[in-house]
Amino acid sequence: MRISARFIAIGVALIGLSADVLAASDVRSVRLWRAPDNTRLVFDLSGPVQHSVFQLSAPNRIVIDVNGAKLATSLDQLALSNTPITGVRSAQRTPEDLRVVIDLSASVTPKSFTLAPNQQYGHRLVVDLFDQESGAAPSLPATPVTAAPQLPVTPTQAPPKLTPVPNGKRDIVIAIDAGHGGEDPGALSPVKGQFEKHVTLAIAKELQRQVNAEKGFRAELVRTGDYFIPLRKRTEIARKKGADLFVSIHADAAPRAAAFGASVYALSDRGATSETARWLADSENQSDLIGGAGNVSLDDKDKMLAGVLLDLSMTASLSSSLNVGNKVLGNMGRVTPLHKRRVEQAGFMVLKSPDIPSILVETGFISNPNEARKLASASHQQALGRSIVSGVRQFFHENPPPGTYVAWLRDNGKIVMGPREHVVSSGESLALIAQRYQISLTALRSANSLKGDVIKVGQRIQIPATALAVQP
Repeated sequence: MRISARFIAIGVALIGLSADVLAASDVRSVRLWRAPDNTRLVFDLSGPVQHSVFQLSAPNRIVIDVNGAKLATSLDQLALSNTPITGVRSAQRTPEDLRVVIDLSASVTPKSFTLAPNQQYGHRLVVDLFDQESGAAPSLPATPVTAAPQLPVTPTQAPPKLTPVPNGKRDIVIAIDAGHGGEDPGALSPVKGQFEKHVTLAIAKELQRQVNAEKGFRAELVRTGDYFIPLRKRTEIARKKGADLFVSIHADAAPRAAAFGASVYALSDRGATSETARWLADSENQSDLIGGAGNVSLDDKDKMLAGVLLDLSMTASLSSSLNVGNKVLGNMGRVTPLHKRRVEQAGFMVLKSPDIPSILVETGFISNPNEARKLASASHQQALGRSIVSGVRQFFHENPPPGTYVAWLRDNGKIVMGPREHVVSSGESLALIAQRYQISLTALRSANSLKGDVIKVGQRIQIPATALAVQP
């Protein structure tokens, strides 16, 4: 029987393909991130692998078996300080089976999963070691850990009971969320070494400093360092801190490097209001997959699960979000160009908190070289912080939560209403100005003796009963 040269060639090709599939992946590098309650190890791989994780006690150890992998890097350079890890060692059980042993000073709860390549990284194996509370039951040895865990959707919890303050004068709590972090660098800048995660944290810390300088206000950072927090976890942290407002800080990229300007977003349950909003929302919602929160569901099932809870209180929360968003946007427009002159609405996962008014502030486009340099400067960060604080202050002077110091000021006549003046800029309409200051078109026409809605660039418009001042 004769076999044609064509079939021989096909057979050789298939053999070669099989060899490639079965070839061991290299562990090219190992990275470590420390968060307040966990330590993350990330193994960068040249290809997909299978793995298993189990625990041993006396002494405490985590064993990671990576099938189809070889170690092609050193484990001696990991910064282990401030972690429960005392050492990391490895051995090749077979030429293509790697075992990594993590020595521990305390018991931890491990979770592990693999991640497919994205725009920043290739294949990865992620092992999260969660700190155990003191007094918690010790982990049993040789306990398998299921790969790729499914994070549950956390139901809305009742706001925590804040510590009573004498005379009912508690601070208004602002939760400031620095976008991205750790394994998820966010958008990449054309400026070498600049990542969105670093810019957002710097702006968040400056904003916290300025908020804390305001009597009656207190800022709490959701992320205090360079580590990853899943999107749903961010709103949970804000809720545990008793937040009255959630502000997420970002400095995103756009498909066009020429895009510039700041934007403010609130949640839309009907989808995005512009193509830019939709593109940015999809990008942010993928952060859980980039950073590795496991198989977080973003499909219709997840929306249905959250739908009932969202419908209960989202209307009031969304109205407040748009209100504070308009005030923040108006103030930001005085210190930086705006990408959009109205509050955009999109389906950002991080804004889906039905009981906390939430806004996402795009401080600029880090993909634009000029804006990237501005965003990195301390003076511009301070100016952005002042503008955001001004908008937040205006909102809460109008809408102080009961039992707060600001509510006490209002109830005792120490906060009074006062008019403001708005100078019309290019692209603005009377309706847009009315929306920004949360007043009716009729009231705006009446205050300015306008018979119609025609206005001109440079025209001064009086805004009645919106600006607030604290009396001495």
